[in-house]
Amino acid sequence: MKTPGRTHSIVLVLLSLAVLQTTKAQKVQNDIDIYSLTVDSKVSSRFAHTVITSRVVNRADAMQEATFQVELPKKAFITNFSMVIDGVTYPGNIKEKAAAQEQYSAAVARGESAGLVRATGRKTEQFQVSVSVAPAAKVTFELVYEELLARHLGAYELLLKVRPQQLVKHLQMDIHIFEPQGISFLETESTFMTNKLAEALTTSQNKTKAHIRFKPTLSQQQKSPEKQDTVLDGNFIVRYDVDRTVSGGSIQIENGYFVHYFAPDSLSTIPKNVIFVIDKSGSMMGRKIKQTREALIKILSDLSPHDQFNLISFNVEATKWKPLLVPASTENVNEAKSYATGIQAQGGTNINDAMLMAVQLLEKANREELLPAGSVTLIILLTDGDPTAGETNPSKIQKNVRKAINGQHSLFCLGFGFDVSYSFLEKMALENGGLARRIYEDSDSALQLQDFYQQVANPLMTSVAFEYPSNAVESVTQDAFRVFFKGSELVVAGKLRDQIPDVLSAQVWGQLHKENVTFVMEFRVAEQEEMFRSPKYIFHSFMERLWAYLTIQQLLEQMVSALDAEKRALEARALNLSLSYSFVTPLTSMVITKPGQEQSQVAEKPVEDENRGRRLHPGLMLFGHSGRDRASRKTGGALKVLKSPARFGLSGLLPASPPPFFRTTSRLVLPEMTSRATTTAPPFAPVQAPSVILPLPGQSVDRLCVDLRRPQELVNLLSDPDQGVEVTGHYETAKARFSWIEVTFENPQLQVHASPEHVVMTRNRRNSAYKWKETLYSVMPGSGGCQGVDLGTWLCSHLTRVTVWCRGQCGLELLCQFYQDVLWGPLDTADDSKRTLKVQGRDYSATRELKLDYQEGPPGKEISCWSVEL
Repeated sequence: MKTPGRTHSIVLVLLSLAVLQTTKAQKVQNDIDIYSLTVDSKVSSRFAHTVITSRVVNRADAMQEATFQVELPKKAFITNFSMVIDGVTYPGNIKEKAAAQEQYSAAVARGESAGLVRATGRKTEQFQVSVSVAPAAKVTFELVYEELLARHLGAYELLLKVRPQQLVKHLQMDIHIFEPQGISFLETESTFMTNKLAEALTTSQNKTKAHIRFKPTLSQQQKSPEKQDTVLDGNFIVRYDVDRTVSGGSIQIENGYFVHYFAPDSLSTIPKNVIFVIDKSGSMMGRKIKQTREALIKILSDLSPHDQFNLISFNVEATKWKPLLVPASTENVNEAKSYATGIQAQGGTNINDAMLMAVQLLEKANREELLPAGSVTLIILLTDGDPTAGETNPSKIQKNVRKAINGQHSLFCLGFGFDVSYSFLEKMALENGGLARRIYEDSDSALQLQDFYQQVANPLMTSVAFEYPSNAVESVTQDAFRVFFKGSELVVAGKLRDQIPDVLSAQVWGQLHKENVTFVMEFRVAEQEEMFRSPKYIFHSFMERLWAYLTIQQLLEQMVSALDAEKRALEARALNLSLSYSFVTPLTSMVITKPGQEQSQVAEKPVEDENRGRRLHPGLMLFGHSGRDRASRKTGGALKVLKSPARFGLSGLLPASPPPFFRTTSRLVLPEMTSRATTTAPPFAPVQAPSVILPLPGQSVDRLCVDLRRPQELVNLLSDPDQGVEVTGHYETAKARFSWIEVTFENPQLQVHASPEHVVMTRNRRNSAYKWKETLYSVMPGSGGCQGVDLGTWLCSHLTRVTVWCRGQCGLELLCQFYQDVLWGPLDTADDSKRTLKVQGRDYSATRELKLDYQEGPPGKEISCWSVEL
């Protein structure tokens, strides 16, 4: 039994004191009033059908323009849009892009305000349409889009962006999920949730179905009782996975179509041989090369001891780190990290030579039989610009790389920023069994690189092929895949013949590390079709639409690397499917005709390279309206740039209040995370803030101020094995500041990394970066409650904190030592401001000094404390 004297708590406080300018908010009358806003999303076997309906009224005395904006996921296809005005419906018509463009150009030639709707963000695209609304008139907007949820790091994710910009009398979101395999876990996450809003969120779930409802009242939407501003502004994410009891996957059948999901989770990781090809040209100078180094060092740490690797950095010339691939031993990884730390950016960009050098390294290792049998070979290229040295013709580089790789290795291309030709990288990757990804220039670029690597870090199978009986299946989507990675899923959809057997069989072949494997499975057609007869969770012919959606996506991907004749055939097929199933794709457009006039707006599917050479920021709206003369219209879609806080913090609710048997509450204050600039020197030595403030056990007044003076970088601040909590920090002695603080929880497995740039949450190998003044609120049904992390909600005027309750035997880290066997010596007879502190048998000199305490906010409060140096 633990004695009460050994029971205590430690409260870790990371201060959040930003110096921000404040302006008086002007109250704006909502002339265009959203009186109803609903989102209904039905997810049937990973295929999501989302309907957003907004009803508005013009409460002004004059004509107003209402603008309807929606952010939808990039992989989604818009399928329908309509406006209902005075009982008349004005639909959007999906046409071939050329025909839609002709109608748009004609409207422009007549001088009419035809709006070409094109916008894209990091994960979303923006749809926008505007219409003039007469006084007291009502308009109903309805947008429908569909997407197949891809499995990413072991979970499916449905993303909804929420930003109505005003309080809404009837606001409701309903998400219905039906997964015949069974739902293994389900959670929701949002960046705007508050404790009041959490009361409006309900989740019900059984084995195969789940219903999530978010229906906040007007008072719950308000930032505060005296303000009419809405707190709804950010992401709402539903994340889940399914049960996997059959190794060969799950086949689901509905209305003459089927889908086969394959993601075995009991396979061992195959060793990989990976070469990182890093651009160090002059355009990478500054933050980009710094973030690349940071990400590369983290990625190297994640290599398995069974892997082999090498590094190539290039500018005008390509340089390899080692002459051969080397095992990912601790010694080699540490040496590679040192090499990565020294990479500097300068010079031109010779992609061709760097890529050929990477292939030559792999080919040499293969000839000399240095590649483990059954291992996977990967090349990962990171570049931020076009080739400017050596071979500079993109087509010739693609041809050279394709010829050199010859189908033997997988190439993954990462384009950093918007100065790079994404189409060039995408074609080169797809031609060589990989994929391309854009890395957005932002504070979390290093995390984007790490997340991409996590997706390809664990290959489980190679040369995967699916086969179905020809007498039952008429056609299928892509049925052969080069590599299957852990946490992902292979999906094959198909069309059944009119007359099929009672039992549908399937075989999946593949290669494991040291053996071939075949999965054989059979499914009764009638039983499978019976599963999808619940109208509440199923929308009409969803499996057929899933098949069409997946077919179009794959045809568009094949077009990237196809030759002219083949490309035209693929385009014609994709266009025909897009028109037949009413999908807005890169080949089609939606023409929206405004009422009472011949004006038209055209909605098109953006493509990546349309944004080349300009900086885009993540979109800011899911749904919102504005009047032309409203003040908010000027800034409604503008990016809000938040300065990194001079002092920062975060808050985790572990419990909200200490248990009654706790004897003491100790507070650890880490006030100085970034340097503080001053313009004039004070006439006297200013009072400084200490590195750490610790209230002393059993005392209500005295505090201990701890300054870290010894050269040290990684500092173990505290740990509590009973609670499963550890806190570490990176301390810069020269600048007398913490550059980051990291809190690690064992149950649930969660890591919170706080730096001046952002707060990063890591769970299940998934990194999520959150800007300051955002809030992450995660709800996991069955976990006994909610987890909340407040990322600087009170950034301007209040402190924010992580509360860590340490029960029982606290670890003997840097700070915990001051709560175990502490003895104070008598005051110095000659100077009563000095005394000795004995901790764990070691003596420290303590001096009574004035220090700054920032817990109450800037500019800090002077306190008297006993100061010691470590």
